[in-house]
Amino acid sequence: MKTRIAIISIVVLSLSLSSCSSSGGKKHLVVYSPHGKEMLTAFEQQFEAAHPDVDVQWLDMGSQDAYDRIRTERYNPQADIWWGAPLTTFARAEAESLLARYIPSWDQSVDAESKSAHGFWYGTFSTPEVIMYNTRLLAESDAPKDWDELLDPKWRDKIIVRYPLASGTMRIIFSSLIQREKARTGSVDAGFEWLKRLDANTKTYAADPTQLYLKIAREEGVVTLWNLPDVVIQTKINGYPFGYVIPKSGTPTITDCIAIVRGTQQRQAAEAFYEFVTSKAAMLQQAQEFYRIPSRTDLERKDLPEWIRSIEVVPMKINWQDLERNEKAWMKRWDEEVKGKGHA
Repeated sequence: MKTRIAIISIVVLSLSLSSCSSSGGKKHLVVYSPHGKEMLTAFEQQFEAAHPDVDVQWLDMGSQDAYDRIRTERYNPQADIWWGAPLTTFARAEAESLLARYIPSWDQSVDAESKSAHGFWYGTFSTPEVIMYNTRLLAESDAPKDWDELLDPKWRDKIIVRYPLASGTMRIIFSSLIQREKARTGSVDAGFEWLKRLDANTKTYAADPTQLYLKIAREEGVVTLWNLPDVVIQTKINGYPFGYVIPKSGTPTITDCIAIVRGTQQRQAAEAFYEFVTSKAAMLQQAQEFYRIPSRTDLERKDLPEWIRSIEVVPMKINWQDLERNEKAWMKRWDEEVKGKGHA
């Protein structure tokens, strides 16, 4: 009897939630994205104002977490749009048939290497990786100027790193440094030795970006490795004492992408949202307010904010095909052989 009552209660609760989720007959559009609540909220509100029949629901998560979730949900998709992850992650998702083909109106306004050859994903931003530091604890002149300076023993227990297995940003940074050391020495082992020395100076690995920001802001650590847009956003919007240095020898510059999830039940709304957040006006707003560097090549340079026109980035030479093939195995090896073993 109790079991029957419990089942009835669950059914009633499910029906209640389903009724509540209808939001007065609006279409639900679910977006998985690592772009942060500030930017996601802004474009949720703007899109809903232009499309009052759509209720945008976003989940802010790491790009690797988004990929893992979409992969797990492949037979029962919960997301309609995936907005944000490195091109290597999107390429892997395309190979696994997780994405729906869509050719946006601006197809000809993005370089060939920044989009799927078959139309399954497109680059939206170019994101340089940087060395971030707490400006209350460190003067700009004393901040590390390049990757190898992070290995100096003076930074022991002063570095905090976002846990890379859940972060597309950190997976690319670590994989790029492995590749760089392999190019220097001829052996991939040199890359893991480099990361082991970095691990020796690392105080802890933050579970998510919010924890990373808080730990650095609270002075639990002094330095980290992260992406330029998020550093500036946290400084401008939340007032965190963050500064950054673009590594002088070269830095990974990630193409951040967007795609429609295969199996979406809201194809029309998904296409509309895709076009909305990648329009010229949206790209310029994202550049001005959220410090993204647009991938579209049809934007006038004079219309871009001063910070983009004045920034100097030396892209690290990266073999993206090699990185895509090896990233998963490299991160598994890092987790098993490097994490927490640098001091030893």
